[in-house]
This record gives sequence, structure tokens and C-alpha cells, in this order.
Amino acid sequence: MATIALVDDDKNILASVSMLLEQEGYQVRSFSDPAAALTALTTTPPDLAILDIKMPRMDGLELLRRLRQGNEGLPVIFLTSKDEEIDELMGLNAGADDYVRKPFSQRLLLERARAVLRRAEGKSAAGSEPKKEMLVRGKLTLDPQRHECTWDGKPVRLTVTEFLILQALAQRPGFVKSRDSLMDAAYDDQVYVDDRTIDSHIKRLRKKFKAVADDFDAIETLYGVGYRYKE
Repeated sequence: MATIALVDDDKNILASVSMLLEQEGYQVRSFSDPAAALTALTTTPPDLAILDIKMPRMDGLELLRRLRQGNEGLPVIFLTSKDEEIDELMGLNAGADDYVRKPFSQRLLLERARAVLRRAEGKSAAGSEPKKEMLVRGKLTLDPQRHECTWDGKPVRLTVTEFLILQALAQRPGFVKSRDSLMDAAYDDQVYVDDRTIDSHIKRLRKKFKAVADDFDAIETLYGVGYRYKE
């Protein structure tokens, strides 16, 4: 089974969530100190990291930034404050695959973790998906087997969720994809996300492509409708 790293300064959350995940068969590595987590997880990366955003000494955003320096594709779920929407936006803009608000249902967190792990492994709930061919659209190249993306030959590092959203858009250039259809492409049916989540992922996608090409404008917004990829 997959290894999940859990980093939170609340030891009650560490104990209860660790117990739940271990009961489901996952190997759990828990840390209350972000600095210790950084050292351990850099040496031996997990399959998924669940990080609290607000922690002393080093917050979850900084921890993610440092972890991603050595492991760009590490799937991450952020735990955010109950009423502070800015936490969610900051987490998504930092490149998290998903977020869960505190206080949270442990079963909800478990389902989110399962969904992110399945996407990272390239599998559906029923088993392995058929191999997908490389997708080339103009300067864009997507390789689902290697989880690699390039623009005009230059690598663009994407999270699992970003990759799936871009792939859904690029499969049919010129056709509009609603936010709901992009949610379906990137998230399991049982996982609810709102429009803001998709918008944040699109914003980060554009930022990453503009870092390698200032004139990137291949993802168009149709206000009130959705997004489309123009080749």
C-alpha cells in the first residue's frame, strides 16, 4: 500500500488520522515538526503528503515549496482553517492537489486521499486504465505515461491535478469545457470541489506556462461558460 506523510502540529489530529489511515492499510509517517518532516521526507519521499497550512517555525506552504524542489510531482493535500478561504486559495496557488477544511470528517479526508493517490498512480477505482498515447497540440506535448509536459520543447512541471485539467482541455482544441466537466476530468465523482478550485488550478497553469513562454495564451476563459484550449 501507499505511504502517506502527515504533518500537523496538532498531536490529536496526528494520532486519530494516523490510526484511520493505518486501519485502511496505508503506511503512515507522522510529524509534528515541519523541519523534521522536511529532512525525513526529502530523504525518503512518500506517495502522498497531507500538510497543515498553519504551523509554527515553518508553515505548510513553505514546507511544500521545499519538498517540491526535490520532488516536483509529489501529490499534496492541504488542511486549511475552518473559515479562512484565503488558506484554500494560497494552498491551491502553491500547487496543492486538493484541500480539506478543519474541522473535517475523517472519512472525507480518507476519500480525498484515495482519490489523489488513484490519480497519481494513473488508475481508476476499478483498476488500471488503458495506456494513453502522447498528446501533441502545437507547441504543447503531454506524455501521460511519464507525466511529462513540454511547451516548445521546454519542460513544464505540473501537479497531477493540473496535468489532468490541461489534458482534458487539449484533447479537443476549440471546444469549451465547463468547470463541471473539468472537475469530472480531475476529480473522482465522490469528491466535491467548487468553481474556485478549478479557477485556481487554471491560474496556476497559466503562470507555469508563462514562466517558459511570456506570450502563452493557449488557455482561454469564456466568462460564465468555462475554458477552452486554442491550438
